[in-house]
Amino acid sequence: MSTPEITVAALAERGGRFLLVEERIQGRLVLNQPAGHLERGETLLEAVVREVREESAWQFSPTWLLGVYQWCVPGTARVYKRFAFTGTVSDHRPDQPLDNGIVATHWLTQAEIRARAVGLRSPLVLRCIEDYLAGVRSPLEAVASLDLDTAQTVAAREV
Repeated sequence: MSTPEITVAALAERGGRFLLVEERIQGRLVLNQPAGHLERGETLLEAVVREVREESAWQFSPTWLLGVYQWCVPGTARVYKRFAFTGTVSDHRPDQPLDNGIVATHWLTQAEIRARAVGLRSPLVLRCIEDYLAGVRSPLEAVASLDLDTAQTVAAREV
């Protein structure tokens, strides 16, 4: 197994609908929470706020750590370690250009997301929603100051 790639993801819910981005990956349109890679020099919290703004044009305010998830991409040596956060969004900027590859943003119910399960970027999308609805939460202090180097060290020990 290879060293995990460290990613962050944001789970924002409003009135039973979840913020998702529709993105083109290898020519295929998929749905994902706003998510992306942790960049050198930023903490996990800084990364998730940046990714949400870049991918959805919303300002994300993290409130809880939802969980740390590992996904091994079938048929490859790629391993992702996803730090998922819950929070609120505000200050939407509809005229802001979205990140490369992002086609649209959607607010979908769990049922609508389940109906499109074959079009999810990974099984972690639905797993995060299920955990959120089950009330899974941890304080942000658990990961508040983890930067890329520290997160990679932690992830490597867990593999």
